[in-house]
Amino acid sequence: MSSVTHPVVHLAAVTKSYRQGQSLVPAISGVSFDVEPGEFVAVMGPSGSGKSTLLHLIGGLDHPDTGVVEVDGRLLSALSDAELTTFRRRHVGFVFQFFNLLPTLTVTENVALPLLLDGVPGRRAYARAEELLDQLGMHARRGHRADELSGGEMQRTAVARALVTDPALLIGDEPTGNLDSRTGRALLELMKERNARQRQTIIMVTHDERAAAYGDRVISLHDGQIVADESPAARCSA
Repeated sequence: MSSVTHPVVHLAAVTKSYRQGQSLVPAISGVSFDVEPGEFVAVMGPSGSGKSTLLHLIGGLDHPDTGVVEVDGRLLSALSDAELTTFRRRHVGFVFQFFNLLPTLTVTENVALPLLLDGVPGRRAYARAEELLDQLGMHARRGHRADELSGGEMQRTAVARALVTDPALLIGDEPTGNLDSRTGRALLELMKERNARQRQTIIMVTHDERAAAYGDRVISLHDGQIVADESPAARCSA
């Protein structure tokens, strides 16, 4: 992970709109905030509030109309498409609600894939993948194809793949949304442990107050704007 003194994420006056027929519909309107190294930030808000758009902008999956998005000290708008792809692969780990694993690859192959795409020798990439799978309790399943796994096992595999490059930032888009309560809680405990022990910086979109309570901060969005930025304890006492 990068040793940085600047925020891992810096947003300044960010806006994003989408065309719907003849109209422009604002998704994000003038959003500004920083995320410091080692913070665990939950993002909440009703459907259509701009949560996923915000994550896509931070992860470089979409571009803002105006404003500044910097991740790990890099201005994303200054990167070419090829540079942005490489930057995402090396500096940002994604955990999606629907896992996005390749079903015909084994667990180890799925986890090693970002390293292999980056030119890391196979032996080293697979060794790193298996090290993470051991940590996540997936050693016995490492040779199984992704389509042979349970939901919880697929999610742990997805987490291992997101962490395999030691990214500066881990992004979770409703990572517990398709999991039962026990498996979802185990995933949140795992993310919190990673955050506490290795100072992994995490931004997680969630609709679940219990999941948000694992964060250090909760940023609340409404109609594309930040309406609150507070600790989970402050939310509970409000």
